[in-house]
Amino acid sequence: MTEGRHPVTLGKMRQAIARRMAESKRSAPHFYVERDLEMDAALDALEELNRGRPREERASVTALLVKALASALQEHPAFNAVWNGEVLEQVDAINIGVAIDLEDGGLIAPALLGCEALDVDGIGTALRDLVARTRGGKLRAAEIAEGTFTLTNLGMFGVTGFTAIITPPQVATLATGATEPRAVVRNGEVVVQRIMTATLSCDHRAVDGAASARLLATLAERLAAAPEWVGGARVAAG
Repeated sequence: MTEGRHPVTLGKMRQAIARRMAESKRSAPHFYVERDLEMDAALDALEELNRGRPREERASVTALLVKALASALQEHPAFNAVWNGEVLEQVDAINIGVAIDLEDGGLIAPALLGCEALDVDGIGTALRDLVARTRGGKLRAAEIAEGTFTLTNLGMFGVTGFTAIITPPQVATLATGATEPRAVVRNGEVVVQRIMTATLSCDHRAVDGAASARLLATLAERLAAAPEWVGGARVAAG
């Protein structure tokens, strides 16, 4: 052994992560599309939804993103799919995996099943339950195996932007960073808006760049229209 180096015994979860991520990068030709999302309307609507609630009952930004993303995926079903051997399969149910870090350094992205049928409050409740059961080792088999898309949000750690590896056999993953005030030009004037950078990782076997840009555009539209649906109203596609 080289002096100053020490072997690290990897746990079973870390080994599984290593195998799956290496498999994903080997088999799926990744490409990335990035877009800045205007979050003022969405965050204002979320703040109104959470007004007067104790912290443990508030819907999170992640819950808001999951709902907006589920709505966008209804309009762009090519991204709600899995690559099964040589066959691409689109899935009717929208089961969005959410990346959750564990105390032992592991990472898992269990799925919130049937996101299209839940409002922001329902997703917030389901997400809190999913996080608790993930960290307690009580996940259901379907939550591990039936994800159709993954969201990984590092905004709570101050990360402004990053790219994520696709979770096989899914064909896309969305990575989001922190929302921060930025100076932007609107109608010839400089204004301050709250912006979040989102990066879509895609499997080029299944989808192309223009389709990915359209998915992000629809997501941006959903977030801009947040006051119309945050607060219990179901988000409709289209």
